[in-house]
Amino acid sequence: MRDFLQAYGIFAVYYVIVIETLYLTILSLSIKNIFSIIKSSMYSRFQSLSGSEYVPQISILVPAYNEELTIIENVRSLLALDYPKYEVVVINDGSKDETLQVLLQEFQLTRTEYAGGSRVLETSNVRGVYYNPQYPNLYLIDKENGGKADSLNAGINLSHYPLIASIDADSLLEKDALIRIAKVYMENPEETVAIGGIVRIANGCEIEDGMIKKVNLPTKILPMFQCVEYLKAFLGGRIGWSSINGLIIVSGAFGVFRKDFVVKAGGYRGGYPGEDMNIIIKLHKYMLENKLPYRVAFCPDAVCWTQAPDTLKILGSQRRRWGRGNLKNMLEYGIYIVGRPKYKVMGLITFPYNIIFETLNPYFRFTGFLALLGYTLMDMTQWRILAIYALLNLLFGVLLGIGSLFMEELAFKRYTRVRDNIKMLAFLFFMFLGYQQLGVIWRFLGHIEFMRNNNTWGTMTRTSWKT
Repeated sequence: MRDFLQAYGIFAVYYVIVIETLYLTILSLSIKNIFSIIKSSMYSRFQSLSGSEYVPQISILVPAYNEELTIIENVRSLLALDYPKYEVVVINDGSKDETLQVLLQEFQLTRTEYAGGSRVLETSNVRGVYYNPQYPNLYLIDKENGGKADSLNAGINLSHYPLIASIDADSLLEKDALIRIAKVYMENPEETVAIGGIVRIANGCEIEDGMIKKVNLPTKILPMFQCVEYLKAFLGGRIGWSSINGLIIVSGAFGVFRKDFVVKAGGYRGGYPGEDMNIIIKLHKYMLENKLPYRVAFCPDAVCWTQAPDTLKILGSQRRRWGRGNLKNMLEYGIYIVGRPKYKVMGLITFPYNIIFETLNPYFRFTGFLALLGYTLMDMTQWRILAIYALLNLLFGVLLGIGSLFMEELAFKRYTRVRDNIKMLAFLFFMFLGYQQLGVIWRFLGHIEFMRNNNTWGTMTRTSWKT
């Protein structure tokens, strides 16, 4: 047993060294690219696009299931976007609350003939399409419940434009979000198949008529943790991954896609959570197998504001769902992609990284804890060594977070008060003292749910933007 524990300890040390090195490398790539992003934003040849006829037309798809508390503010914010030619397609996915009724009443929508293109993707039965000429760029699809992926496919079937954007019904876009993403797309429209925007936490912000009037940090603890967590993930991670075309996910809360390639890749895959990761994997796979030049980009200044769960029950439900989706995608595609040179960055870096350091991370954490108990019971280590090891891990994790906050302050400056930055720095430390461990447990429980064939969406409770 002592030999086994010693061998495991050596493995654990190398595991930590490798993962921290990878994190630091991705962060370095993110910091390196943030300067070119700033330069591009300031000196882009597409500076004045808001009234340009050359801007690509976009269909915004909004899947909605039991969203009566947030859907009106969401739609109003979308109808007020600063963009020359777009449409908003809301898909009511068999809601059991008043989602359909409040939309019909608020916008005086009436049933109309199906006005979209060909129905290229199979979906649950569409019960009706609603429209009001007073809102010429708003459509409402009412369909039987089929899940988020099914709703997005129904939206694609009706959509009129070559680009589609997906946005959650509990989220709000900034007025210039589409313009900023359009700039990224127009820099290389032939090869750009998907672009992700950044998702920020709206809890605590002042909201009026579907718009963020004043940016504030969350006042509750759980949303505050998520605020810092999202900054680390999007600024410290996705900028770097996108720079090597290794981005494996575009957040379901806000992303823009080439409709033709989404259809060629088979559309959104239903039947389990994780449709946002799944569609990106399918796009990578389709483009690489057909030897087509492409990129999956990230636009960190195209902002989507979303409601973060503020209770352990709802947050745990969300994270278990993420864990199920990640595991399903890795099992379904990993065997075909991992280690195969034809899949380039996805096969040689992104998938191996995701499987070893994301999907399997809970198991390494749990076995590490058991090994620590073994070291203690068998008197194989000293508390000073353990304390130093834990402190180094903590400081390295905080360093990665500080790098993300540095990019936030350098490029975006959404939180202008000194006390806001101090608060975020404090939560960088606090998140390693329980919050991160909860995330590991939730991911592990998500894997158990997956093994039990639990594909439910889980508990999600919305709060009205007006409160």
